[in-house]
Amino acid sequence: MTGSEIRKKFIEYFKASPRNHKEISPAPLVLENDSSTLFTSAGMQPLVPYLLGEPHPLGKRLVNSQPSIRLQDIEEVGDNRHTTFFEMLGNWSLGDYFKEEQLGWILEFFVSELGLSKDKLWISVFEGTPDVPRDEESAGIWKKLGIPDEKIIYYSAAKNWWSMTGTPEEMQVGHIGGPDSEIFYEFTRVEHNPDFGKICHPNCQCGRFLEIGNSVFIQYKKVGENKLDELSQKNVDFGGGLERLAAAVKDDPDIFKTDLFFPTVEVLANITKTTDTYDDNPKPYRIIADHLRAAAFLVGGGAEPSNKLQGYVLRRLIRRAMIQARKLGMGDEWLSNSLPSLLVPYKSTYPSIVDDHTRINDVITTEVDRFRETINLGLSEAKKIDKIDGRKAFDLYQNYGFPFELTEEIFTERGQKIDREQFKMEFEKHKEKSRTTSAGAFKGGLADHSSEVIRLHTATHLLLASLRKVLGEHVVQRGQNITKERSRFDFPHPQKLTEEELKKVEDTINEEAAKDLPVSFKVMPKGEAEKTGAIHAFNEKYADTVKVYTIGPSTRGARSGSPFSREFCGGPHVKNTREIGRVRIKKQEKIGANLIRIYTTVQNG
Repeated sequence: MTGSEIRKKFIEYFKASPRNHKEISPAPLVLENDSSTLFTSAGMQPLVPYLLGEPHPLGKRLVNSQPSIRLQDIEEVGDNRHTTFFEMLGNWSLGDYFKEEQLGWILEFFVSELGLSKDKLWISVFEGTPDVPRDEESAGIWKKLGIPDEKIIYYSAAKNWWSMTGTPEEMQVGHIGGPDSEIFYEFTRVEHNPDFGKICHPNCQCGRFLEIGNSVFIQYKKVGENKLDELSQKNVDFGGGLERLAAAVKDDPDIFKTDLFFPTVEVLANITKTTDTYDDNPKPYRIIADHLRAAAFLVGGGAEPSNKLQGYVLRRLIRRAMIQARKLGMGDEWLSNSLPSLLVPYKSTYPSIVDDHTRINDVITTEVDRFRETINLGLSEAKKIDKIDGRKAFDLYQNYGFPFELTEEIFTERGQKIDREQFKMEFEKHKEKSRTTSAGAFKGGLADHSSEVIRLHTATHLLLASLRKVLGEHVVQRGQNITKERSRFDFPHPQKLTEEELKKVEDTINEEAAKDLPVSFKVMPKGEAEKTGAIHAFNEKYADTVKVYTIGPSTRGARSGSPFSREFCGGPHVKNTREIGRVRIKKQEKIGANLIRIYTTVQNG
């Protein structure tokens, strides 16, 4: 069974009666209105407002397959199960069905639709804390469904609890969470792992087990120190990795031997200049296949290699893939030959990525050429070092992107050894510094419904409408990021605005806000919404039914007349523009060819 067939079966299963879910479009890899993270890392991420109680345009039962990127496991990529890019199959209940329906349905899907043996499935459930009871309800449901006691394992909150900020004790006040129940597949055999078959448990790392699905029961809200309240709306959030499910269906623990990867592995094996086959040395093949696929989806979504944020991650993925290609003795053919084979499994689901493969290849090739120059520069710097150590090796890595393996190779030829542990220590210090920086850089997000974020969100609607009035209707949203402190808005324009234009835009925003304009929304079919003239984000997919937010017409005097702003949007918003306060344009930047970025803040009164 191919990955495409598994994806289709999952969506069709949950759309069919009696489950009756509505399919929603996948969110972009870079969420426009979520400043809490660099990338979409799960299907639930763009659904946080609806998990918190906001009505979804398509109802209470949803399903989709969400392209996702997670970077916390990037150093693990190269084993048989970890990736940076993956697809998350997801279904949700927004205050509708709960544990009994969810667990029964997902087991039926795995066994009846995918053909997995029930005898190979193991279950984990939440063991409880002093504040939250042991999840005996889920365990009891699994037993009724035919899972034996010995295959139902209780784990702590570190393993079987979900919230946006950790365990019940770690959760921030106002955040939601709940216990989860994971499903693990037990493989018949595991190759290349001497630990396989020893006494272990589903969450160990010997390779015997693979998590293939997780049902999260979001039923609590943190209301105070060590105090959780039950939500009136209890939600289900299921996620299952497509690549892992494909491996389980094959009963082969190596996800890179599924149809989603192996055609690319075979292409690489045919062009390697070494004697290393995939079976002999799978790590470089896996890293190239994973990183190249992630890079292709990022470029297809509009990302460009750079030294900041998403562009930096894209650059790192391309360069890490190139290093592995060098290890296999490959020239440039690894990219142009393997990229088409990587994209074939996505032709029917993500046709725009496949159709855009020539441009994607050009963007990645340009970065490869640039990195080749960087390597040459790093080689020159390495020649200036008389005595190497771990710290100097890390300096080469940090300043020139020069891989440790290349540094080690160069100095081994000189008869010098590098203290790898010292290098790792410097690397860990760098990672900790990056984590601290990121914690400040990505505050807020979709879960942040603070008054500052809501005011800035609505003010950004006024900004877009004002820009279109001053500059012209070519202005559309190309990117947006909001925190409590400011709003960042990207739009196409050939040059930075003059001081007069900036002032006119700011004055227009504040003049309209002062009119006490009502802010309202209507849920309607996408085609009908487009006919109203509502504008929407550049290059973003929308569901068949959307929310359209309207600002105006003025409540002063006659109520007739056109609204000042009408946009596709999911919220959150103020009820009336007088709640916004005064909007200030703080600065503008030219961030690319024909692309301008404006930062705004709001002040009271």
